[in-house]
Amino acid sequence: MSSYRITLKDRSTEDIDDADAYQQEGQMTTFFRTGSGRQVVDTWSVRMASFRTSEIIAIRRIEPVAAALAPIADLRSA
Repeated sequence: MSSYRITLKDRSTEDIDDADAYQQEGQMTTFFRTGSGRQVVDTWSVRMASFRTSEIIAIRRIEPVAAALAPIADLRSA
């Protein structure tokens, strides 16, 4: 599952973990967890956080980091 980092007008940042999507809802931008690999926001989606759209200056999607590889020393001993 991915996350989002938003930057607000006051230059503070907020991380919204486990959110899959976001959309504007009136004056607010809302982040959702859609679950089960669905790519659309629907009635089963869970609202994670909302921010006033006029306060947001940037939204960045953060992809999950791949599993760490074994250190090279461990591979040589195998």
